[in-house]
Amino acid sequence: MLEFKTALDLIRSTAQPLPAEKVELQKSLKRVLAEDVFHDMDMPPFNKSAMDGFACRREDLHNELEIIETIYAGKLPEKRLKENQCYKIMTGAVVPDGADVVFKKEDARLFGDSKVVCQNQKTGNNICYRGEDIKTGEKVLEKGTLLLPRHLPALASAGITHPAVFRRPVVTVFSTGTELVEPGEKPLSFQIRNSNAAQLIGQISELNIQAGYGGIIRDDESLLTEKLTGALNFSDVVMLTGGVSVGDFDLIPEILSKMDYDILVTATAIKPGKPMVFARKGQKFCFGLSGNPVSSFVQFELYAKPFLFALMGYNFQPEILKLPFGTELKWRKQDRLNFIPVNIIDEMEVLPVEFHGSAHINSLSKATHLMEVPKGVEKIEKGELVNVRSL
Repeated sequence: MLEFKTALDLIRSTAQPLPAEKVELQKSLKRVLAEDVFHDMDMPPFNKSAMDGFACRREDLHNELEIIETIYAGKLPEKRLKENQCYKIMTGAVVPDGADVVFKKEDARLFGDSKVVCQNQKTGNNICYRGEDIKTGEKVLEKGTLLLPRHLPALASAGITHPAVFRRPVVTVFSTGTELVEPGEKPLSFQIRNSNAAQLIGQISELNIQAGYGGIIRDDESLLTEKLTGALNFSDVVMLTGGVSVGDFDLIPEILSKMDYDILVTATAIKPGKPMVFARKGQKFCFGLSGNPVSSFVQFELYAKPFLFALMGYNFQPEILKLPFGTELKWRKQDRLNFIPVNIIDEMEVLPVEFHGSAHINSLSKATHLMEVPKGVEKIEKGELVNVRSL
């Protein structure tokens, strides 16, 4: 049984980024850059006005000024500035040569249509200077950046219409268990609905990966072998739930061994989620997650999510918050790192939700975070700082 960090490091170490491909900028959201991006021009590309107002020479600021031209964004100046002259200028417009200050419209006193006086002699320059944001050849974004909405305008500004990004893995999901039926069916007295597939596909979809669903596989060795072999022929990763513990019908580890897969993980020291299989054969991978829904959810968040991101060239690091616990909690001494569903209340305190164990599906739907309880801890006092990560 591997400790959490040991298992995570082992799993992540097997993931090599998939080949790069170019995609349309508008379709690059949540993709990962496969190369550094550099700017091809200065930004701003010219000295531009930071506001609506009047552009002149600072040495003439105390004089009455003649308005010689109106300049708006997208228009080049046509007239040359002389002593005691100015331009009426709009936000974003080119500041003409010779002008070194823009005083805002609110500081102007107009005399008819052609004369103006600045009433604030201490005004700032109010000019955005060429290249002050970024210069030609300067790095815009680094390889390995997960592209979020705030990154897309930076790419557009650099003229990148088809960024190079790492390919997304092809993932196939199965649920295993003779007792399972699909959600649309009414279970018989000895059956249960398959909730794991919807959960797992949803978690994968949040990473902007389109997972294929292979359905439910009965606990039959030949059938499981056939389905896994077929899926692994065209998938980079197969993820399944169930069949990975130590019962007579937990067949996945043995089947993968017979398929010449190296089984690197069979159990990890976390709760819930101790039984888990991770296997590889070359650059084909298989996750066998627990059949219990809370366990499989936690296993995906802790292990599969960082692994899938690594295949896409992204070094995922979960945000861990350290917050005070809002009550007191006691239990028997734990021999594993424990993860408990919790909420963060308005006072920025952590409170646990009702949780009956690894099969308690509804506990996750009522929680927003998972709280870490270190191995060996028997009690958490009110006000004690705890680590939580978002769901």
